[in-house]
This record gives sequence, C-alpha cells and structure tokens, in this order.
Amino acid sequence: MSFYETVFIARPDLTEAQVTGLIETFSKVITDQKGKITKTEYWGLRTLAYRINKSRKGHYVLLESDAPSDAVIEMERLLHLHEDIMRSLTTRLDELTEGPSCVMDKSGDDREDRKPRYNKDDKKTDKKEAA
Repeated sequence: MSFYETVFIARPDLTEAQVTGLIETFSKVITDQKGKITKTEYWGLRTLAYRINKSRKGHYVLLESDAPSDAVIEMERLLHLHEDIMRSLTTRLDELTEGPSCVMDKSGDDREDRKPRYNKDDKKTDKKEAA
C-alpha cells in the first residue's frame, strides 16, 4: 500500500458538524477498502486566495492515509461528485509525516527570527546623492 495526502475544501456555509460528517464519510471509503487513515486535521474556515463558486472562504481538511490506489481513486471520484466539496487535491507521499502539518504547527513560526529589510536608523541614500 502507498501513502497519500488529500486536502479538500468544503463550502463555507456548512457547520463544523457537517464538515466532521464529510470527514467520516470519506474516511469510511478508505477504511472499507482495507486502507487506514493515519492523520486527520481540520484547518478551519479559511480565506481562499481567489473566489471559487462565488465564495471567498472554505473549510479546509487534511486526510493522510495508507491505502491501496483503488481506495484513493474511489475517494477522489466521490469528492468530485459531492456538491459540498469545492476543490480537492490528492498527492502521493514517500513516507508518512510525523506530528502536525505546517498549517497547524505553531512552533515553526519564524517571523520573529527574520531580519528587517532595512534598519530605520540607517540613512536612506538617494540616487542623486550617490552620484
């Protein structure tokens, strides 16, 4: 069996309970065909980069699985047919990931470690002064 990662975006007007129902539905497709769900993450209602079906937001969900390819193909087919799913993407992984994904991991936030682009105390030189 191979490792797969599936991310799907559900409509924004769904409740969290309905999204949890979707997660259970698509997880059951994998487990019914002798696969195993190794990780499930609900990323919440997030803003989209661009409008999809006139919506600016969507519920993001990540599923990692150890499953045969037939199970993943069937899950993808059902994802594309389901009216509450706006987008989905499945990728094959070399190995399963440990811990939370980078979206959920708050310890990897390195914004504090970044250097500023310029120091406010430094004088800005114009091109005229440099010439």
